[in-house]
Amino acid sequence: GTVTVLFTYFHLNAEDHRWWWRSFSTGIAVAIFFYLYCIYFFLQTGMTGFLQCVFFFLYSLLVAHGLALTLGSVSFYATYLFVNYIYSRIKAE
Repeated sequence: GTVTVLFTYFHLNAEDHRWWWRSFSTGIAVAIFFYLYCIYFFLQTGMTGFLQCVFFFLYSLLVAHGLALTLGSVSFYATYLFVNYIYSRIKAE
C-alpha cells in the first residue's frame, strides 16, 4: 500500500489524475511476480506427472488470483484514503 501511495503522489504531482486503475494494478504486479516465481520453482523441482503439473499450476494460479484481488484492493483503498486526505486539506479561496 505504501509504494502505491508514493507512486500515486508522484503521478498527482505530474498532474496525471488517472490513478484509479494504476493503484489497483500495482497490487496485481505482486501476484504476477508470485506466479512467475511459481514457474521458476516448478522448473527447479522434478515434477513429471501430468496431474501433478496441472494441480501445481492451477493451484498456483488460484493463489495468485486471490493475491491479486486482495493486494489490489488493499492498494486501491490505501490510495483512495490518501487522495481523499490530501484533497480535503486543500484550501479553496
